[in-house]
Amino acid sequence: MTAPATGDLLVVGAGGFARETAQAVRAAAAADLAAGRAPRWRLAGHLDDDPALHGTDVDGARVLGGCDLVHDHPDAQVVVCAGSPRDQAVRARLVRRLALPDSRYATVVHPTAAVSASSAAGPGTVLLAHCVLTAAVRVGAHVAVMPHTVLTHDDTVADFATLASGVRLGGGVRIGRGAYVGAGALVREHTAVGAWSLTGMGSTVLTDVPPGEVWAGSPARRLRDAGPPALAELHRRDPRTAPGGAPPPPPPHAPHTGRGPQTPMGSTHA
Repeated sequence: MTAPATGDLLVVGAGGFARETAQAVRAAAAADLAAGRAPRWRLAGHLDDDPALHGTDVDGARVLGGCDLVHDHPDAQVVVCAGSPRDQAVRARLVRRLALPDSRYATVVHPTAAVSASSAAGPGTVLLAHCVLTAAVRVGAHVAVMPHTVLTHDDTVADFATLASGVRLGGGVRIGRGAYVGAGALVREHTAVGAWSLTGMGSTVLTDVPPGEVWAGSPARRLRDAGPPALAELHRRDPRTAPGGAPPPPPPHAPHTGRGPQTPMGSTHA
């Protein structure tokens, strides 16, 4: 049986999250080589809409041009790595603008991440170093899971959500579409964090967070409405978002390895 060839991967964005993802791609390639396998991806470079970055190197990877250049590289896989608490909706807007099929999107899993055989993640999702998916965890598409984040049994995370570093989710937690859970936050079991909400860093979430609101503190309490970009996304018509912003279970995609069909496994400048 012929081993699959190494494919190119383009990282859309050239900020912090994009740079971390590029390092995860390199770490995955090194792990493949150490195991005697051809690397699944070759990091082809970054794409970013900031013209000042075009032609520069970011941590040794070239910024090739604007984001729409994905269409000039039809054989390359893509991962969109933009977003911050200041504009948590930028990733969703970019994915809509690029209008690529799911098959073009890679799922990047750092080799130190622990993903159980009963858990799965969708296209365009990034699982960074030392994150853990314990049992029957479902993570949707274009989700950012930052280092040392723990998702426990039966958690569901909807598309475009961000779980910042050190987040801990109890069992059966539901994270809504586009929600941003800040670094070090703790979310009680069987609690829902609503679509396009933002939970402050270090918060302790003991009750459901409604869609489109900012909560913070220990215990977390409402501070205000989310910003205009998040509220605009919340009010878009999307059949995949349940009434009230509660997330449906994401589709059971598994991390894409670049080795065939997906199967379960053990500014844009942000």
